[in-house]
Amino acid sequence: MTPPEETATGQEAETAESPPAVSLSVTQPISVLRKRADFLACARAAKAGTDSFLLQGRARDDGTQTVRVGFTASKKTGNAVLRNRAKRRMRALAREVIAAKGQAGWDYVLVAKPGATVSRVYAHMLADLEHAMDRVHNPKPRG
Repeated sequence: MTPPEETATGQEAETAESPPAVSLSVTQPISVLRKRADFLACARAAKAGTDSFLLQGRARDDGTQTVRVGFTASKKTGNAVLRNRAKRRMRALAREVIAAKGQAGWDYVLVAKPGATVSRVYAHMLADLEHAMDRVHNPKPRG
């Protein structure tokens, strides 16, 4: 590692043109849903289906600011290896999108779709989740 360059005054030279090594972003605190009752409450709330998965979301209205996320992959998804792979991919999506776009006090559940969650291109899954988040938070009026 080379030492930083010094100026005539002996202080380190500022590098304004180089971006920071780590990107800082403000994210919500996220916890994982564990209780069946929470999953069932999300199943009765708003839904947004995509080619990759199903997103269910609901406002808890309990006064807490934590965003909670749950993941479901049934046996229709495949064997244990495929179910675990689907849940790993959905967890990665949640870290990227729900941490940034999730609303405080909401619960979200990602439900894997057979074949699609495991095989779909990750960039398309990111776009699907962002679109699904918008649809869950801004549902179309029924009429």
